[in-house]
Amino acid sequence: DVIFAEVAQPDQARIVAFNAHSFLKNHGHAVISIKANCIDSTQPAEVVFASEVKQPQKEKFKPREQLTLGPYEHVHAIVVAQ
Repeated sequence: DVIFAEVAQPDQARIVAFNAHSFLKNHGHAVISIKANCIDSTQPAEVVFASEVKQPQKEKFKPREQLTLGPYEHVHAIVVAQ
């Protein structure tokens, strides 16, 4: 079972966690598309990505993988959590 999210909101990790707790089956995965500029345009993308990876952990999810979409999209990343 998988939830894919591309919300592009500063609190998107919280939104994904809320929906995952409501709709995702046990041991399912969440795939989160992160656009750093939509979350915090004042910080470097790497700082935003690191912060966003920590958010699912606060909601009892374990980050499994993070991929930056460079060289094509430097401010985008994908995080897979379970």
